[in-house]
Amino acid sequence: MAHFLLPFTLSLLATLSLTYPATAKPASTSPFKLGAEKLSHFQFYWHDIQSGSNPTSISILKSPPNTPAATGFGTVNMIDDPLTEKPENSSQMLGRAQGFYGLASQEEMGLIMVMNFVFMTGRYNGSTLTVLGRNPVARKVREMPVIGGTGLFRFARGYVHASTYSLNMQTRDAVVKYNAYVLHY
Repeated sequence: MAHFLLPFTLSLLATLSLTYPATAKPASTSPFKLGAEKLSHFQFYWHDIQSGSNPTSISILKSPPNTPAATGFGTVNMIDDPLTEKPENSSQMLGRAQGFYGLASQEEMGLIMVMNFVFMTGRYNGSTLTVLGRNPVARKVREMPVIGGTGLFRFARGYVHASTYSLNMQTRDAVVKYNAYVLHY
């Protein structure tokens, strides 16, 4: 059997090396040219509304009954939260945060945030930024990575700083100030 495997393996490797050359050419050229990379910094307010008749954040998974109540470990919320220019709900809407967050820590209020900031006004109208990261909500300032984007934010990378502006413990409604620092073309 071993005498058969060695020639078979060598034959297979030779075939693969002929079929898949070591140097490959790109399939096509990009339809756009990359210019100079820019750093954009902007600020907005994220409104996570869990109360009332039109919540923007709803729980889609509850934590099991035997989970410590202090952290809510296992709870997941789907969001379509307004992003505004100022902390007031009546402030100009800049876009929406769409995605979800889950309570991912058994020892503290630590969220995993997965969301797109979908901009709907001004220069960034139609563009998005994607944030994916850990959010330890008890800290004054939390940093999460920007891992990509679309439109004017193609090839984006950077980070956001989140700080709680207000939190209603009874309704669980929150307003969070976001400072975004984004490198893009």
